Formats: sequence, structure tokens, C-alpha cells
Amino acid sequence: VQLQASGGGSVQPGGSLRLSCAASENIINIDDMAWHRQAPGKRRELVALITRRDRTNYADFVKGRFTISRDTAKGTVYLQMSSLEPEDTAVYYCFARIRYWGEAWGQGTQVTVSS
Repeated sequence: VQLQASGGGSVQPGGSLRLSCAASENIINIDDMAWHRQAPGKRRELVALITRRDRTNYADFVKGRFTISRDTAKGTVYLQMSSLEPEDTAVYYCFARIRYWGEAWGQGTQVTVSS
């Protein structure tokens, strides 16, 4: 299973971006989907997770600013990011846990927040 992420880019503080990530196959068996991020010199950290039943979990640092959603039929996960701050600058990775198969990571998409 491959995950293809898109939607990164550069934005000014206070701006918005929407990330998308689509699975290539085995869509019917995808359970949790999530977004992680890794800033230079820092560990990769969980940003938001959504279960197959659309339960969501957010890191404290994005609550109220980011929204994760998914289209289960298409095997796609989204991350709507608003009120972006320079501290949100990182490479964002999508993640999927697939029953009977394992875990998959996307290739990463760069988000840069700068004035």
C-alpha cells in the first residue's frame, strides 16, 4: 500500500492550507488514518488521528486550528489547517493502519509558515 500526500506549500502566519493523502490500494481494510509532522532537529510527532468510525484525536498544539477528516470509501485523509503559526513549519506525513497488512507512511509534504 502506498500513500500519496499533497497540498503542502508556503503560507504567511494566520493562513490556511489543506493537505490530502490517498491510499493506492487495500482501501477496504484501512482502519486508523493520521497525520504526523517532523520539524528540523525534532522528533516526528502525532498531529491528528481519525478512526474508521470517524473518532478524532488531536495534539494539544493544534486543537481548534486543525481539522482531520476522511473519505473512507476513497481511502483518503485530509488535514485542514487554519491559523497557521511559524511553529507549524515541518514536513507532514500521512499514516494508515491497514488490517491484515500493517502500517503505511506517505512520502511527506513540506509546510512552511513564514512572513
